[in-house]
Amino acid sequence: MSWEEKKRLCREFARILGGTGSLDENGVCLVQKFRTNLHFTILRRPTESPLVIPQFFSFEDLDSRGRALNLGETVLLQEEVNPLLTELRKRDIIVTALHNHWLFEEPRAMYMHFESVENPLTFARKIREAFRVLEGNDS
Repeated sequence: MSWEEKKRLCREFARILGGTGSLDENGVCLVQKFRTNLHFTILRRPTESPLVIPQFFSFEDLDSRGRALNLGETVLLQEEVNPLLTELRKRDIIVTALHNHWLFEEPRAMYMHFESVENPLTFARKIREAFRVLEGNDS
């Protein structure tokens, strides 16, 4: 796949996910977006830091069948964990980690990581569908 083809694929991946995409020097497509509808405090201080409210998605080189390693991470409210986990599993997306990043935050911020090997656009569509269970999601 040429660099230009990969750039087009990355742009489409980002469009489906509703974020901003870029290719790094190794050809990894990274899409970023942020859950601006969630409002957290850490140590009783309000924060809008992108470190607190991220959603990140990536894919790497496609194999001969058009499949890539697809990775994702999102911040969640505690009550969103089980609904999203259920939706991802229905779509054969593997949830690899669930943890917190911060102490003394309000409300509790949880971070879920997930992965698959499939066509990146298929992955993006599955994620967009699964994320419909998230509070304030506009997909």
